[in-house]
Amino acid sequence: MSFQEKLLEFMREAAYRPLTIEELAGKIGVVSTKRDIKKFNKLLEEMEQEGKIIKTRYGRYGIPEKMNLVAGTLQGNQAGFGFIIPDVRTQSDVFVPSNQMNGAMHGDRVVARVLGGGNGRKSEGEIIRILQRRSKYVVGRYEASRQFGFVVPDDQRISQDIFVPRSETRSLKKGMKVQVEIIRWPEKRRNPEGTIVSVLGEPGDPGLDTLTIIKKHELPEEFPPQVIKEVRAIGQELSEDDMAGRRDLRRLPMVTIDGADAKDLDDAVSLEKSADGWLLGVHIADVSHYVREGTALDKEALFRGTSIYLVDRVIPMLPPELSNDMCSLNPKVDRLAMSVLIKLNKGGRVVSHEFTASVIRTLERMTYDDVRAILEDKDVELRNRYKPLVAMFEGMGELALLLRANRINRGAIDFAMPEVKVKLDEQGKPVDIVKRSRTIAETIIEEFMLQCNEVVAEHFFRLGVPFVYRTHERPDDEKMLHFRDFVHNLGFSIKGKPEKIQPRTLQEMLKEVEGKPEERVVNTLLLRAMKQARYSAENIPHFGLAAEYYSHFTSPIRRYPDLVIHRLMREYMNGIPGPKRVARIAKNNEYAADRSSMRERLAMEAERESVDMKKVEYMEGKEGQEFDAIISGVTSFGVFAELDNLVEGLIHVSSMDDDYYHFHPEKLSLIGERTGKTFRIGQPVRVLLKRVSKEDRQIDFTLAEGRV
Repeated sequence: MSFQEKLLEFMREAAYRPLTIEELAGKIGVVSTKRDIKKFNKLLEEMEQEGKIIKTRYGRYGIPEKMNLVAGTLQGNQAGFGFIIPDVRTQSDVFVPSNQMNGAMHGDRVVARVLGGGNGRKSEGEIIRILQRRSKYVVGRYEASRQFGFVVPDDQRISQDIFVPRSETRSLKKGMKVQVEIIRWPEKRRNPEGTIVSVLGEPGDPGLDTLTIIKKHELPEEFPPQVIKEVRAIGQELSEDDMAGRRDLRRLPMVTIDGADAKDLDDAVSLEKSADGWLLGVHIADVSHYVREGTALDKEALFRGTSIYLVDRVIPMLPPELSNDMCSLNPKVDRLAMSVLIKLNKGGRVVSHEFTASVIRTLERMTYDDVRAILEDKDVELRNRYKPLVAMFEGMGELALLLRANRINRGAIDFAMPEVKVKLDEQGKPVDIVKRSRTIAETIIEEFMLQCNEVVAEHFFRLGVPFVYRTHERPDDEKMLHFRDFVHNLGFSIKGKPEKIQPRTLQEMLKEVEGKPEERVVNTLLLRAMKQARYSAENIPHFGLAAEYYSHFTSPIRRYPDLVIHRLMREYMNGIPGPKRVARIAKNNEYAADRSSMRERLAMEAERESVDMKKVEYMEGKEGQEFDAIISGVTSFGVFAELDNLVEGLIHVSSMDDDYYHFHPEKLSLIGERTGKTFRIGQPVRVLLKRVSKEDRQIDFTLAEGRV
């Protein structure tokens, strides 16, 4: 435990009361030399800036949760209010009314005083301190009046327009997309002010939509010169030194199985079946051989945290020379790998495992579609083409289904959430949106990677060394209570108390709705009720997988935590390092976990926005057409309808003019005052596309006449 953690633990004790720096130093035994006091004071200042502790106006220190305060990140709303997502995960979100925002903006890290709440009511607070401002860059639409210019942010969670000087906007046209830098932050009843730093283009310009997302989320576009220099210094061909000390697995039959358009192939699989079980090999590109700790390449990878997959491009964590070439497990070429060899019995239970640095050579670059066709369609042409591998594929399918059954039996939650793929033409215009269901091919890779990640995590947990885990905490009791009430109103039930809910119980409920109209909605709402998985230097059981130990080891080309684990594996295989190195590893792991979690959330938001943007663009020109849909959400202002291709739009209550409709939150329904006609989640409807706005990224439906 670090000194900072010990200090926080001391402050959390029930008997603790806020102390001055001198009293605190004496209580925890800090040596009272001037140098030590100075270092201690600096530590307290850093912890205060991070929101971990609070300094009162009387110069006394305590932790926020014991002082009726909450520290966290502000999530804004276009109506002007916001919610604070607390740093301390045991604290609930705090609602902040618009008149208590006190100049804070969406994305700021803040401290708020809790004013009320509890007993089933949402906690309400007043922001009293801004710890750290959000990014100073905002993307939006330029507008102007006679007196001034202003930028309307694309991110609707930023409720205030940003004023810009008219003197610097004379060449701009109304409606242009721009990036603005905030030079004066908002205060009470005063908007933020900024200056235009980049003109992105006019509505309709090719590529503007993606460029807007890139600038909005400040995604890195080019690699720094020093990174490129380091990559170019890496030898293209493997040398004897590169392969020294590695096990030669080039004779082992193995393949990669990925999507047809994948370029960064970081995992290969092999399988041997015997009378007493299986020998599963998971072979992962050894990125750590090329990306060494502390180099410019490593620092850039940590900064990026993850590769980001937008609809029309990839923003990689590593330069393409590495991600698509030297590290990619391309077929019929020698590659360096970290191999995990797992022995399983006939029942698919792990008997033993082994880690080794290896040299591999994949036989084929298989696609999901081809493996599915071989195993499910029994495609004669493909089975002949890959005849030497067919038996191994069949064994893989058999083992994958066995592993999945074992996982489900222990209570893992398996969401029925189809992925959507947007197909683009050469100009980047969406020409089709298709749902991609999971087939036996995807199941093979998913189950093998899950098994490998569990084996790796448990091994290093039991070794008792610093590590990076993938954790998923239990859902909040309040969210589980709301979800239970929701499914109850749909006619389904969840056994047990929300605070004691087990993954198996939720899995059984999902099984109950399988194949029913409510399936998609129930899966979506349960997913929203869950906490977000994250990276952590502390092992916490993975709730969704019902796994005691879990990690991310299998994708080091595109995820930084996997790269960290590869380094740790190689280091620990040579023996446990000394105390100083262990302490340094622990500190690095904690930072890498927090940074990677943050970057992952940003990547998910950008990727989702990229898909949603193309969905809207795909619907342009289809106004007036009718579609079958299912009600996916109900609010006081209308209902959301989702088409079969997962495109979602709003049926505003003002367009439902055959009655006055009232929102019943306990039933999540709109009910007609006179007719009693009811609209609820999961209900099929026929809709007419009324309006598509790419600018607002909004789709408006109306109910097709006589077709409800």
